[in-house]
Amino acid sequence: MSEWDAWIGREERREDRLDAALAARFCATFDLGRADRVMPQGIHFCLCTPQAPTAALGEDGHPRRGEGGAGLLPPIPLPRRMWAGSAIAFHAPISVGDTVERISRVAAIRHKQGSSGSLVFVEIDHATRAGARLAVEERQTLVFREAAAPDTPLAPPEPGPASFDVAAWDAHRTLTPDPRLLFRYSALTFNSHRIHYDAPYARAIERYRGLVVHGPLIASLLLQLAARQFGDNRLARFAFRGLSPAIAGETLHLVMRGAGDALEMAAFAEDGRQVCGAEGELA
Repeated sequence: MSEWDAWIGREERREDRLDAALAARFCATFDLGRADRVMPQGIHFCLCTPQAPTAALGEDGHPRRGEGGAGLLPPIPLPRRMWAGSAIAFHAPISVGDTVERISRVAAIRHKQGSSGSLVFVEIDHATRAGARLAVEERQTLVFREAAAPDTPLAPPEPGPASFDVAAWDAHRTLTPDPRLLFRYSALTFNSHRIHYDAPYARAIERYRGLVVHGPLIASLLLQLAARQFGDNRLARFAFRGLSPAIAGETLHLVMRGAGDALEMAAFAEDGRQVCGAEGELA
């Protein structure tokens, strides 16, 4: 019996509308050209976003959790929060003009003891409807961690001398996410987590070597790699998990390979360190 079991099953409902302006900003952020009516997969990350007042934000930029028993997330006392990954089912595309509703439900809360200290994993089920259609189902995993000691080595380590080998992959794209891209994606998702824009905070408090590239931003880039190969909105399922931080200003290799309908995707740093693992399934 966990002290946070009362939060399991708690729901939150948000509504939004995918208007032409948001669609255009999404496409501009990723250099996708004009915004057609049917949007690429990954647009759901930018809809029904949290809208906590600035006064309700914690030091890290996230909304403070569970104050007075309110909110979707319990008051877990561990200060560092990460999006560990998601498993997503795509049922229907989302189009410009759609009214969107997302129902979020806390599915599980688990406490573990890791090599770096206490960890709490929170799994949240999101069901996103566009008009009368179920468009996206997602199980998102968040992880909460202890504060980093002031002498904790910066993560990830400095790049090594090795170089990433693309020979084993069918599709490959190279990209260097810079602070401008991170800023735009934070704006699209209304994400005020300081690790994405406040370099002194990221280094001194959370002990990252630089600004951290958002997990769903990398996931969106991998979805776009699949779209380049197979066409838009072709994936029925997609799952991604963060393995190591990607740092702004450093080269990122986005790769994909597959047999039949099953796809393996990943993101690697220039020296071969794996940043993200992912799997996809074609419809």
